[in-house]
Amino acid sequence: MSNAPTNVASSSSDNIAEFESCAEQTRRTLLLGALATTACLGCSAPVRAGEDAPGSDERPQKGDLLVFSEGDSEGKLIKAADLTLGGPPVHAWPQDPKTSVVRSASRLNELLIIKLDPAELDEQTKARAVDGILAYSAICAHAGCPVTAWVKSDVGDKDVFKCMCHNSEYDPREGAQVVYGPAPRRLAALPLALADGSLSVAGGFVGKVGGAQPG
Repeated sequence: MSNAPTNVASSSSDNIAEFESCAEQTRRTLLLGALATTACLGCSAPVRAGEDAPGSDERPQKGDLLVFSEGDSEGKLIKAADLTLGGPPVHAWPQDPKTSVVRSASRLNELLIIKLDPAELDEQTKARAVDGILAYSAICAHAGCPVTAWVKSDVGDKDVFKCMCHNSEYDPREGAQVVYGPAPRRLAALPLALADGSLSVAGGFVGKVGGAQPG
């Protein structure tokens, strides 16, 4: 009987120690959980699959760089040295230089980039060019089809942009004015500049982008 109080005291001490250990583990678990939650809240929300990145549907902005929109070089910056004098044109998207977001969520942003002899350009066209390099909307002004061809004109001996949907032709030397076909107006033009050898946007579109009627 004399040993009973000692056993009770020992058991009580063990229970207290066990409780404190359990409480400490709980506090650590809660602390780690809070830290993990805080870290997640500080992260940028990723773009989910199938979603367009913010800014990808905005029209070209001054300072945007130009990247190839197709082919083996798709996504790479377009440099003046990549273009062949006299064509054919290359297809391009504008790219935000700060976020690297390519503005490809709208087909109205696709461009035709071509290098021509500056001596062949009229004065207004030359003012929007850089070293004879020009940028135009790749969307036909008639029904909104893509302008894909660089061919000899049906009404002259010059190579021109051609929409194969309804045969509208545009002369890039004269502001992409219509030289043949049903298009009611010229292609929208985009002023260019050079930034460390790469092509960049010098201003917004000159003219309306897109077709005059549904394609």
